[in-house]
Amino acid sequence: MRAVHDSLVRVLDRAIADSAFPGAIGVVGTRDGLTSYAVGRIDWAANAPRPDERTLWDLASLTKVVGMTTAMMQLVEQDRVELDAPVVRYLPEFAGEGKERVTIRHLLTHSSGLPSWRPLYKEAVAADTAVAIVLATPLDTVPAARMVYSDLGAILLGKVVERVSGEALDAYLARHVFGPLGMTSTMYRPDASLRDRIAPTEFDPWRQRHIRGEVHDENAFMLGGVSGHAGLFSTAADLARFARMMLAGGTLDGMRILRPSTIAQFTAVQDPGLSHRALGWETPSGQNSAGHRMSARAFGHTGFTGTSLWMDPEAGAFVILLTNRVNPSRQNTRISQVRIALADAVMSALGSAAPLSPESP
Repeated sequence: MRAVHDSLVRVLDRAIADSAFPGAIGVVGTRDGLTSYAVGRIDWAANAPRPDERTLWDLASLTKVVGMTTAMMQLVEQDRVELDAPVVRYLPEFAGEGKERVTIRHLLTHSSGLPSWRPLYKEAVAADTAVAIVLATPLDTVPAARMVYSDLGAILLGKVVERVSGEALDAYLARHVFGPLGMTSTMYRPDASLRDRIAPTEFDPWRQRHIRGEVHDENAFMLGGVSGHAGLFSTAADLARFARMMLAGGTLDGMRILRPSTIAQFTAVQDPGLSHRALGWETPSGQNSAGHRMSARAFGHTGFTGTSLWMDPEAGAFVILLTNRVNPSRQNTRISQVRIALADAVMSALGSAAPLSPESP
């Protein structure tokens, strides 16, 4: 693990020197164990605490996979949700031209025809009106015509989880995923008592304050802080437990969360002609944050706030990077190259096979 740790140190030290973020922690897990390394501070102030494995980070779109997609995996393997069933079976309010053809699989692969985003926080006055706007949003294209990464689709999937399970999304995940996994610091809407452990994100022009302890994503905030697309906070220690479970075929410390077959199903590319997307998860493209050395079986995701998680079953390894690169402004985009550099350095240290060649999107 020495070479792996050295790769973490080298990349993160360079990134902090380049002001890619105020602070960060990287964790790499392999068959031989775990190693981690933290840099900087959780805020730009000189007296701000240094990040560690207990620091709470706003996961942003990692919520889509660690939270919502994991819930969908459980409901699919329990035959409570069918991937190729129309969304209207579960959400009859999802009405409009062509929407009867949109399936759960389309939403999970971002090929539903829905637009990527809309400013719900400006259009709605409350969470229920924001949801109604999403349900009423017309399709841009017919389903399966193209891949458009859509927060709106992820919001709908979170609502499917709630409708099918009869539980609020945060309650479902606490009861069926995070609680059983011992992920005690993974949650929506962290309590004010945890504030000192939370890495602040952006100074938000809309809310007119520096965001700390509430979700950075404005639409998730309008939705009450709990959504399928964003809202989760977590720690390096908790995400390492999640990654270990996924690489171990769905089991950790004797607790089964998922079947191995479900993990294989959800992490396989669905339509190579359309995109590199699996079900909820992203896979290496040669151009994304997986870098160039992970195997074709790898899967992962990123979050807008500066978070990422990649797992490679072939190498038996995972790479977690948690940062608050949007502090104080989302204009800092150096994180993209840091993610690639870290993935490549770690996989190189692990002696991975020849690098993937870059491909067209």
